[in-house]
Order: sequence, then structure tokens, then C-alpha cells
Amino acid sequence: MLRTAGRSLLSRALHRAVVVPQHPAGPPPTAALMSSQRWFNASGFRAGSHAPSGALDEFGIATGVEREELEYQSQGKKRFDLDPPRGPFGTKEAPAIIESNYDERIVGCSGGLGEDEHDVTWFTLEKGQTHECPVCTQVFELKVIGPGGKPGSDEHH
Repeated sequence: MLRTAGRSLLSRALHRAVVVPQHPAGPPPTAALMSSQRWFNASGFRAGSHAPSGALDEFGIATGVEREELEYQSQGKKRFDLDPPRGPFGTKEAPAIIESNYDERIVGCSGGLGEDEHDVTWFTLEKGQTHECPVCTQVFELKVIGPGGKPGSDEHH
């Protein structure tokens, strides 16, 4: 019983403390609110392609690489091509071309289709060199389509 009475006294005290009395001269001053609005406007928070303050654009709260991928998708493009490369069997005269944004890429060869297929053999393909699969003798060559350089050299961390 004492415990219940204590709670009701505490809740009444908290309720009184939380209730904000009306300002006798009218609405409460808004200097702090006006100051923060000026700060956001001055910093360009609402400028550019961003949605108005408090509203989300078509990409929601996506940022960074996720936002970039969504922007590409909205244009009907693929930012990340996750499909394995397909094409004719690579030979020394006409190697299979593997595209990369960097000067090297890890590639897996599974041979051809059907009876020519084998377990995946992984290797590092480097710019300016060809690589021959030791199992099926397919030849690969790297074509740099991006900025080049070593993978991970463009990190911002």
C-alpha cells in the first residue's frame, strides 16, 4: 500500500514539474528557434538538391555508396555489376576481357559450359598482363575502365 501511495505522489509531483505555465505576456520567446533557423539557412542546409528541412527526398536517408547506387538505379543504370562476365572462350590471340576500376582484380575461372566446366580456379589478374587458367587454358586480360591504381588506395579513412 505504501508503495502505491508513493508512486501516486511521485507521479503528481512529476506532472506538476513538467507542466509549462503560460507566459503572461503571450507566447514564449522564440529567439533560440530563430537563431537555429538562421544557422541552417546560412550553412546552405536547404540549398541544392536536398529536400526542404524535415522532409525526405526519394532516396530517404540513404547516404554514401548506397545513395549513389540508388541514383544510378533511378537513371536505369547499374552502379555495381554483380553478374559474372560472359563471352567467348579466351585464347592467346583473343583473350577474354575482364573489366575493372583498378589495376588488378581477383578473377575466378570455371571453364566453359557443360562438360568443359571445372571447379573455380582463383587468380589475380593485373593490368598489362595476360593470365592462362592452368585447368582449361583459357586466357584472360584486364581492361581498366575506372580511375586505376591499387584497390583500396582511394579510401578516405
